[in-house]
Amino acid sequence: MTSTAITGIGELTTNDDELGDLTDAALVLDDDRVAWAGPAARAPAADHAIDVAGRAVLPGWVDSHTHLIFAGDRTAEFTARMNGEPYAAGGIAVTVEATRAASDDALTATLRRHVAEATAQGTTCLETKTGYGLTVADELRAARLAADEVDEVTFLGAHLVPPGQDADDYVDLVRGDMLDAVAEHVGWCDVFCERGAFDAEQSRQVLRAAADRGLGLRVHGNQLGPGPGVRLAVELGAASVDHCTHLEPDDITALAGSGTVATLLPACDLSTRQPLPPARELLDAGATVALASNCNPGSSYTSSMAFCVTTAVLQMRMTVPEAIRAATLGGARALRRDTGDGAVGVLRPGARADVHVLDAPSTSWLAYRPGVPLTHAVWRAGTRVR
Repeated sequence: MTSTAITGIGELTTNDDELGDLTDAALVLDDDRVAWAGPAARAPAADHAIDVAGRAVLPGWVDSHTHLIFAGDRTAEFTARMNGEPYAAGGIAVTVEATRAASDDALTATLRRHVAEATAQGTTCLETKTGYGLTVADELRAARLAADEVDEVTFLGAHLVPPGQDADDYVDLVRGDMLDAVAEHVGWCDVFCERGAFDAEQSRQVLRAAADRGLGLRVHGNQLGPGPGVRLAVELGAASVDHCTHLEPDDITALAGSGTVATLLPACDLSTRQPLPPARELLDAGATVALASNCNPGSSYTSSMAFCVTTAVLQMRMTVPEAIRAATLGGARALRRDTGDGAVGVLRPGARADVHVLDAPSTSWLAYRPGVPLTHAVWRAGTRVR
């Protein structure tokens, strides 16, 4: 094993309650783990040393919500929205048609391109979903391809009812043969619990079937208007409910009293011209908040977690530390990867050595210099990837 000391850190964000945030700090990476973090003057010896010359260092971004197994694009739909047409869930069908027609090689190439794009911007832990196949064979293919390329794979067969199919019959397929086919390749199951997609009872049936097979639960909820998504996620102990754009006071209270993470997707809300989610109210109530990109071809075609952080600070009234924590540790909690050996979203001994060095003296520059690329270096599991 080889150790590397990262020295000359002007500002170190650890997300660890005991270590806190440090200045004039150092990190030591040993193989794929963080071995030590603390004041530079007390740093132990290492095989190699890299001086980052006063730059800010933080955990790699944890992007806990993406849709990267797809083909085609939806530029025309985006342009129509910018011209005033409303967003609707049915646009997913356009991507389904293109994805079914694409080869394995084409889907893998697109997935790898987006993973590389995200990594170059500091994302070191990625979740992605199926959901653009919507047949047993196509959902299995998506799950199998994704499992080779990303950290966490989520089954989203309940993304949309395919045109011409009965909704209840399709739910039976999703919670039966389709779930059986994909289960060995995925760790999670998600449902688009929204008008135009699946109602509360249909969503509950899918999620309970997934839980019976040992999968973790996630919910797309409260994106297009108030609805049952948040309450269903809390009821079933889902790890996260994602979007949370339209929340009632009872939804916020329920999230604050639960272990379910509210994952906010501000790039999606901007792209669909929806209101931004009530981040301040969630945080003030005591809910755990994550930020994620929702990278997908229809409603949020960005892999930039920095953009999401900037938006959260400038437009959602989150402080910089809150937004950074939500985009790192919050995402890790949404994936249940924030504790134990190999934890992500945190820089403490035993955590996975996922390190993001900014070309800036402070994380505040992510909002202070919006839109400016600030990633200087990235380590993922102890290997420098940028």
